[in-house]
Amino acid sequence: MLPTHSKKAWLLVLALSPIFITGCQVVSVKNQALNVTIANERDNILTRSKLSEATLNVLSMTGSEAKHCEIDPEQCITGLLKIPQIQDEQLYSAASELYLSRALALDSECKLSRFSQRHKEEKQQQEIESYHKCLDQQIYMYDKSIRYSYVYLFKTRRGPQDRIFDNRQVQIRDFYNQALAKMITTYSVRHKTEGVIDKELKFGNNTFHINFTGYPQLANESVESLLSSYNLNFSGLRSINRRDGFGSEFIAILNKPDAPEMNDYIIDPLHHKYKNGMNPNIHQPRYLSVSIVAEPRSDQYSIEQILNNADFDIKVFDPYSVDNLKVAGREYPLAANFSAPYGLWLAENKLGISAYLSLIDRDQNLTMPHLYMLEPYNPNKKVIVLVHGLASSPEAWIRLTNDIMGDPVLRDHYQVWQVFYSTNMPIFESRYQINAIINQTFSTLDPQASAAKDAVLIGHSMGGIIARLLVSDHNLVNSATTVFSPREANRLKQNPIFQERLTIKPIENFDRAIFLAAPHRGTAFADRWFTRLARRIIKLPGAFVGAMVNTIEDKDIHVKDFVNEIGKGIIQNGPSDLSHNSKFTLLTEDIQPRKGMIFHSIMGNVTDSNDPDVMTDGIVPYKSAHLGGAKSEKIIKGGHSIQETPEAVLELRRILREHLTQLNIYKPNS
Repeated sequence: MLPTHSKKAWLLVLALSPIFITGCQVVSVKNQALNVTIANERDNILTRSKLSEATLNVLSMTGSEAKHCEIDPEQCITGLLKIPQIQDEQLYSAASELYLSRALALDSECKLSRFSQRHKEEKQQQEIESYHKCLDQQIYMYDKSIRYSYVYLFKTRRGPQDRIFDNRQVQIRDFYNQALAKMITTYSVRHKTEGVIDKELKFGNNTFHINFTGYPQLANESVESLLSSYNLNFSGLRSINRRDGFGSEFIAILNKPDAPEMNDYIIDPLHHKYKNGMNPNIHQPRYLSVSIVAEPRSDQYSIEQILNNADFDIKVFDPYSVDNLKVAGREYPLAANFSAPYGLWLAENKLGISAYLSLIDRDQNLTMPHLYMLEPYNPNKKVIVLVHGLASSPEAWIRLTNDIMGDPVLRDHYQVWQVFYSTNMPIFESRYQINAIINQTFSTLDPQASAAKDAVLIGHSMGGIIARLLVSDHNLVNSATTVFSPREANRLKQNPIFQERLTIKPIENFDRAIFLAAPHRGTAFADRWFTRLARRIIKLPGAFVGAMVNTIEDKDIHVKDFVNEIGKGIIQNGPSDLSHNSKFTLLTEDIQPRKGMIFHSIMGNVTDSNDPDVMTDGIVPYKSAHLGGAKSEKIIKGGHSIQETPEAVLELRRILREHLTQLNIYKPNS
């Protein structure tokens, strides 16, 4: 038995224990998943429908509710300004996110109704005015987010270099980039600026002035639209090649040129009188990579002016030419997206479908070969020309092209041109026409420019055969006429059309070539029963035959027999030319690249053998793809589409770097 006073003491302890226990257990500890910890540190309004923890912590100092602040950021920020304990970085970063949050929320509110016939005109006008008012409010919110982001990044006591490891700085940079991208996009919708880039963006009392100093070629271009590439995703691209940095990434889509594409078949393209003096099938890039930065027009603006009414410059840059930019007196890397314009070009032009339609002579847009430049011409960068194979298109080079864009060394020193041609054409004709369009393109360059010399030619499969003939020097006129009677042969030898197609001259701008899975000596695969059947279905292009006959008749040169001598095998469709028994193969298999030309071979091997008589990629045997005298020869485990494999792309990148090294343009490990 406890004494009475002890009982009272225990009763008092028991009575007070809930208070003590509650007070001691306010904070408890447990492990949480790593992904939760990282998400709490880094997630924000751009990655979830909730403000960042950093902004929520600032709001907790005022007792403000996040929901209220997201609806009315102005009033909330006014409250934050009254609390001296809130540091400047906390204030500016939180304000930037709050304004951006409100702007993003307005996306669902700024909707224009689809008017029915029963709507009265007054009702329509009221809704349009309400829609415009909503867009104006959204633009205002993006504008404020840009201003607060900029002040946080560049005008606080600590500069970006002092916060290099801060998660918060990465968040605010993203707020700035997204707010700028969204503001420009929303402004173009509000003011219908498609077709031209306005010199000024005006809303309320604020003005953003467009500055093209960093991209002078774009200043006078007619722009169809500016498309933010920040969140574009392309299913066919293995990776999106970006450069992290400051600025917002865009695609500038230029208007189509006035001159229509040439759909007529031109027998003599080098001497043809083109409208405007230029072959319209040589395409300057329409989809351009653009990086945009907004900053105050003067360094003398106070923070108060920047946050409220200071004029800003919107500076437009060519990320291929500009790697770094100066902001607030210091240099920073310029953000860029190099893959997005290329991906959009591929997606919108549907090149793969055109390739198959052209094979059966169903695509009238691919009557003549086309040459596409993938970036604005740069006189200081070497040219790579890519030639695809049978039933293919520039899509065959997706992996290589995208990897060139992602490799800083190759991107800085090369520009890519893609050839697109109809592969049902006789290979002699394809070589002639591709030779013409490449020569026409090089002729537009300053012959003293670095881009006009030391170019690299790369061809796959049928394109590899064509590439070999584009860098060779050989006259086939006499040997080709042996299949005709002496009378026919003499007549054909005098015909310039016949002579030009069988006189092989190298394109002097190339000094290196790479052949991938090229059946230089033909392939027995072209003589299988199913490929023979396909060859019967695939006809010579009607436009080619018709143009040839008409041109010959117009010149009163009686070589109609030449066109009709398909049975002799001189003129037949491209797939038939690939046969190891074809007249084309017999005439061309021993033609080597010109003396002094550096060339390389890459081929696949699906067998487990190293025997040259056995190795094959399943379509082209090794002995057909092999060329003596190659600077290098790489055999890769794989099939005929070897150019799509990582191993082949790495080998191509190695060769391209080697080319730069031998030209003393690039030093490894420098």
